[in-house]
Amino acid sequence: MEVRSPEFKQAARIALQDANLQQALGNLKAGFPGKRAAAVARLPEFDQLRDQARDLKNHILEHLDLYLEEFERNVTANGGTVHWCRSADDARRTILDICRAQGAKTVTKGKSMVSEEIGLNDYLEAHGVTPVETDLGEYILQLRGDHPSHIVAPAIHLTLNDVATAFHEHHKRPRSDDPAVLMQEAREMLRKQFVAADVGITGANFLIAETGSTIICTNEGNGDLTQTLPKTHIVVSSIEKVVPTLEDMTLFLRLLARSATGQEFTVYNTLSSGPRRPGDQDGPEQFHVVLVDNGRSDMVGTELQEMLRCIRCSACMNHCPVYGAVGGQTYGWVYPGPMGSVLTPQMVGIENAGLLPNASTFCGKCEEVCPVRIPLPKLMRHWRDREFEQHLSPAGVRYGLKFWSFFARRPALYRWFAGSGNWVLRLLAGKKGRLGKLPLAGGWTDHRDLPAPSGKTFMQQWEARNR
Repeated sequence: MEVRSPEFKQAARIALQDANLQQALGNLKAGFPGKRAAAVARLPEFDQLRDQARDLKNHILEHLDLYLEEFERNVTANGGTVHWCRSADDARRTILDICRAQGAKTVTKGKSMVSEEIGLNDYLEAHGVTPVETDLGEYILQLRGDHPSHIVAPAIHLTLNDVATAFHEHHKRPRSDDPAVLMQEAREMLRKQFVAADVGITGANFLIAETGSTIICTNEGNGDLTQTLPKTHIVVSSIEKVVPTLEDMTLFLRLLARSATGQEFTVYNTLSSGPRRPGDQDGPEQFHVVLVDNGRSDMVGTELQEMLRCIRCSACMNHCPVYGAVGGQTYGWVYPGPMGSVLTPQMVGIENAGLLPNASTFCGKCEEVCPVRIPLPKLMRHWRDREFEQHLSPAGVRYGLKFWSFFARRPALYRWFAGSGNWVLRLLAGKKGRLGKLPLAGGWTDHRDLPAPSGKTFMQQWEARNR
């Protein structure tokens, strides 16, 4: 996938004016946050589970090599094969080699953000292997030549009309705007692909070290067909998804669906533990796990290690006001929202993704809802610091910070300036009590009004409260 993160500002301006996108994003705002809140309210121990998950993830990352080696031993004992891939290119070539060894012409795929990360579909197509996405959202995007804008709901940026148009153009059937009809149409088109596929590729939500198993959590059942019908099953996963035991896995499962879609559990939670055994009714003849590093081991032991706790639930983007305003595709690469603003600079370079950690209000909602308590604002500040240190920030930002620091080091002058500014803004707001236009803040006031200040600065209010 081409990196278009440097175009974030232009893409955001377009997104804010896109009525179709804004309609689709309205569905997001009205859905996932409320469902999550309701699911959490039904589980009184939710915050206690978050603490346990955070501590367990920290333990895993401190012993990541040991758990990955245990996972490999048990996969091998089960009759499978583990492939270690340092880079995206290594992973692509490994998967292509497995497909070629099977003479594969068609590959069915379950939803996998790691496969997006390594650009797998384009690579396979360029080498004569046809990948077919079987997750409904991913299938829609493949028909449109599009990319995911969300981790859990990849086609969240599309409306029902968009889907109906894509199906009509590609399936050559009478157009329908009935979701049930469209769903049945997709089933009929994909059924023959499931049967004909030579290889099935899935991601993994977790890798279980003690059993050498992988698990996928889905709501459609397509993952089960993808991994049981073809002769070869390939699991593509990043290295930080390993957990020590099946019991540990259940801890994360209790958090995952509630944080993602507000469900108690995803509909299908399917464990794979190697190829078909004698007497098994179904399953692949070969089982391969492709472990992708792609810069993650470089994060271990650094300020960014906490990001490796992420379980890909999408809660941070579901609650992010910036993501909710511009959508996921404006971020210009695989991972959108707050978690993408931390991961993308690591994987494509801060010089290519510096706008992302700056595209945040730092309201803290992402950290508040994260099921493993990742301090996302702190990690975004880390990248802002690195960008500033490397002189990659725009000149206006650097000089603006110097101007601000001049006043910040002189408390009396700062208080006078803040008080005067407060008075001026209140005067400009007039009887309306809000500012529709503001010099140097057009990016804010073009799309929303700024409430008038209260008349007192923060420091004045703080001192009054303490008195």
